[in-house]
Amino acid sequence: MIILGKKYLFNEMELVFMQKKSGNLSWLSFSQSDFATLKKSIDEIIAKYGPQHIVLNSRQNPTNELLTYLTHLELEGNSFITTEHFMESELNKCYIPEDNSDLNYLQNISSYTPFQYFQKRIIDYIGSIGLLLVAWPVMLYTAYRIKKESPGPVFFRQSRIGIHGKPFQCIKFRSMHVNGHHDPYTRENDPRIFDYGAFIRRTRIDELPQIFNVLKGDMHFIGPRAEWDILVEEYEKEIPFYQKRHLVRPGITGNAQVNYPYGQNLDDTRQKLMYDFYYIKHWSFWSDIEIIYKTIHTVLEKKGL
Repeated sequence: MIILGKKYLFNEMELVFMQKKSGNLSWLSFSQSDFATLKKSIDEIIAKYGPQHIVLNSRQNPTNELLTYLTHLELEGNSFITTEHFMESELNKCYIPEDNSDLNYLQNISSYTPFQYFQKRIIDYIGSIGLLLVAWPVMLYTAYRIKKESPGPVFFRQSRIGIHGKPFQCIKFRSMHVNGHHDPYTRENDPRIFDYGAFIRRTRIDELPQIFNVLKGDMHFIGPRAEWDILVEEYEKEIPFYQKRHLVRPGITGNAQVNYPYGQNLDDTRQKLMYDFYYIKHWSFWSDIEIIYKTIHTVLEKKGL
């Protein structure tokens, strides 16, 4: 695979995925004034590794000369695709430009149709009630361990932003000591988290009480993460159109949660938003089933943070 340009800097996880998928990964700089050098580099890579998948990842518009060359390569068994289409077809995320130069990614990001919402609620009730029937012993034991390890309430309630930007009280098992110092982001080895709290965060047991938010109608079983209202105010200032993720209800788990680690900064938030937008744009009944499968795998592998 050849990445042509550096408009989007793929993260480490994505580079590993691309390397495994293609067998080789080459990153070439793009210059409209030096087509001969670029052509030579691409020809050498194809001669060495065989037909390539070329991703147009340049901030500059490709010249007619380059497009003609790429078309000839396609006739020879190679292929080329834009970064935007590659990310949606291979990485399950929508590209969000940092300079707001292209707003095409906002197309088809809209609320669910009445029939789609009906399907979502079926998944909500089946998923939530089924999970509750299976997990109630774990929930009782968790309540016991929390009271034993850290004085204070079992549940943690926090104002989160729901559909249409309206706040609601999100319920989770408490995993931090009461009156810990204020920090909107959770850090690695965060001292505010007690021992069993770290376990329930890693295995996502702390999310189980949100079942009641789902049954109440505040949330879906699957959807974008319900974010703290204070953080949402910060994100809106830095990331235009962030509020579009609130066209749908948040979920206990979702596309961003199973594909990206727990966020610690604004860059992580932008990455997760790309996954959220893809989920909303391409939602289907089967996409929810796939996310449920990935969530189970994540929990069993203890990858959740």
